[in-house]
Amino acid sequence: MANFGEGRRRGTGGMLPLLAISTVAEYYRLPWKPPVTAGLLAANTLVYLRPAFLDPLIPHISEVWFNPNLILKHKDLKRFFLSALYHLNEPHLVYNMMSLLWKGIKLETSMGSTQFASMVLTLLGMSQGVTLVLAKSLHVFFDYRRAYYHEYSVGFSGVLFALKVVLNSQAEDYTSVYGVLVPTKYAAWAELVLVQMFVPRASFLGHLGGILAGILYMKMKSSYSGSDPVAMVVRGVTRAVTWPLRFLNSMVGSRRRRITGRGRVGRSHNGIAGPGIWRCQSCTFDNSGWESVCEMCGSGRGRGNGWSVNQGQAHSSSDLPLDELRRRRVERFS
Repeated sequence: MANFGEGRRRGTGGMLPLLAISTVAEYYRLPWKPPVTAGLLAANTLVYLRPAFLDPLIPHISEVWFNPNLILKHKDLKRFFLSALYHLNEPHLVYNMMSLLWKGIKLETSMGSTQFASMVLTLLGMSQGVTLVLAKSLHVFFDYRRAYYHEYSVGFSGVLFALKVVLNSQAEDYTSVYGVLVPTKYAAWAELVLVQMFVPRASFLGHLGGILAGILYMKMKSSYSGSDPVAMVVRGVTRAVTWPLRFLNSMVGSRRRRITGRGRVGRSHNGIAGPGIWRCQSCTFDNSGWESVCEMCGSGRGRGNGWSVNQGQAHSSSDLPLDELRRRRVERFS
């Protein structure tokens, strides 16, 4: 999260193409393209760019600043949820989205899109909620309101800190955070301190809320063995939205399963393989309904149950000697 007192956007230009190139290159090499991560990247970027066709639908940044005082005073859920999707400038957006690209691909690939979407929604609510509780607690117990209770902040970094905790929760190795080697499972704490040192105007409370939300999420996950209710909702909405596409796909698939070609060899209980197809009682070859003579052995098409007509003489297909059947096949294909 970035913490500023007013809603001016300080663009530097030139960094969004870098984000686009990195995203395309990363997705191009993947055999499976994580859709939820792509959707989050697109949503954050579109909110920042505010294209003309979406501008009337997207609230202005002044309406969605995360401000604990205003959220609690007016019960403003719009500020509570939407502030995470807004960014102040290109460096703020690109830095967060590059982090989301890496973390999102790893997590969504390992846990699946439905579970990943459920986790992101849960961590979004939890990180914002923990930040709100921390700000209110500092105000009530320490009368420390100027720096946190009345601050304005936006950005996806609270969720990113939570994702970092989840991603590294089981790691046993070491990693480098801005050149400092630390145990991977504690990398989020090191990044919290170092980011505040290098970017003093970053929202310390928002980042801390994200880390605590990630820890709380992992504790709840380990102690709860039932079905994830958020994942069930996400799965239900996804199935409802994609039902028309699945219905059309099933219709197309049923047409593709129709029998095509000249024929096939096999047995049937009644000697009929399907509409427009008749099965020779002598060699069990499936012939087109337009043919009156078997393409495999030359026997005439049957009249009745197991009878065939050949050169005006009626013979039972079961009476054909093996040598005669072989002779007909040789004559047919010689």
